[in-house]
Amino acid sequence: VQLQASGGGLVQAGGSLRLSCAASARTFSRYAMGWFRQAPGKEREFVARINRSGGSTYYADSVKGRFTISRDNARNTVDLQMNSLKPEDTAVYYCAAGYGSLSRVEYWGKGTLVTVSS
Repeated sequence: VQLQASGGGLVQAGGSLRLSCAASARTFSRYAMGWFRQAPGKEREFVARINRSGGSTYYADSVKGRFTISRDNARNTVDLQMNSLKPEDTAVYYCAAGYGSLSRVEYWGKGTLVTVSS
């Protein structure tokens, strides 16, 4: 499965961005999907995940209420709507595919950089 993330950029604090990840596989709907991020000098961390059908989502406490993950199994895409962005959201964001809780990621996409200025 190849994953291609897009939508990153520079935004002011309080602004919004929408990330999108396109998957190559016809088996896209078999995978739970998620977003992770890695800030400069920090470990990669979980941001959000969505189950195979799109009926269940889970978020890191740091983004809960501000970010929304969604998927379109007909188009093989998963999106991350990011609102009320903070400077601490600055990171490279990675799309991921796997199973269950994504405790083990099967496939990673190349990252897309999000920079939030204060």
